[in-house]
Amino acid sequence: MNSSLKSRLDLELKVIGWVRSSIKSPAQAPKQEYEGAPDVWIDMEPAFKKAMHSLKPGARYLILTWLHQADRTCLQVHPRGNPNNPLMGVFSTRSPARPNPIGLHEVTLLEIRDSPPGLHVDHLETIDGTPVLDIKPCLKCDLPPP
Repeated sequence: MNSSLKSRLDLELKVIGWVRSSIKSPAQAPKQEYEGAPDVWIDMEPAFKKAMHSLKPGARYLILTWLHQADRTCLQVHPRGNPNNPLMGVFSTRSPARPNPIGLHEVTLLEIRDSPPGLHVDHLETIDGTPVLDIKPCLKCDLPPP
């Protein structure tokens, strides 16, 4: 990227909430949400309470997280952490180890807490204290989870 374009970019990332989970370390985290990931609470930052308007329990959402304990220097992994699996580039895996460790999680909203603002969601495979970056409606999530 040329330097003039870099100077025009104003990148800012705001954390909108924090995961509160029974998973306390990366070693405890399941590889996929339906492999024992617990229901969690997302404690929303109060400044984003109005953004929760119109969220509906029972609906499916995509949660974007910053997997802050991931290895950002990693470019290849053995899928599922199994050394018997062939080495693959991280962009063709769901591994949290990658240059920018953004997690993408499909969840069902179970409950909304008004004060303090929070969201109770199912099957989130992130560790306690993981920052939440965004919440998007899941437009193609009409099928029930497996």
